[in-house]
Order: sequence, then C-alpha cells, then structure tokens
Amino acid sequence: MGDAQSLKITIDRDECIGCEACCSDAPGTFEMDDEDKAVVRSDYLDDQETILEAARNCPVDAIIVEDKTSGQKLYPED
Repeated sequence: MGDAQSLKITIDRDECIGCEACCSDAPGTFEMDDEDKAVVRSDYLDDQETILEAARNCPVDAIIVEDKTSGQKLYPED
C-alpha cells in the first residue's frame, strides 16, 4: 500500500449519518464537525490501510477514497 498522503479522501455529507465509526477507526484522519458530520483533517495521521478500513466500516459508504496520482477509486469499488 502507498503513502496516505497520496490519497484523496472525500466525505459525502448527504450520506453521512454521524455515527463516528470513521473517527474511532482512524482518529488521526477523521473528526466530527459542529453539524455532527465527519470531516477529513488537513493532515492524515493514519496509514493508508487504516484509512481504507475506516471507509469500509462506514455503514452508509459515505467515505470515498481515491489515489491522487492515478485518480483510481480505491473505495468504494465500482
């Protein structure tokens, strides 16, 4: 797996239900905002596999993870 800084992480705010699973799984990457929606921290402190695991554990697939260089979607898979 590559460096986490090579990832583009997007949260679909319409889908996010604020369950905080991502914050529990990857607290160095995700936090909750004042609307109880997940947001991505400016610096990802978790490794790539931890971030992908947090995305996989999102019950509504609100976390989209892409490779910045290739543009390949890593999660969710199409």
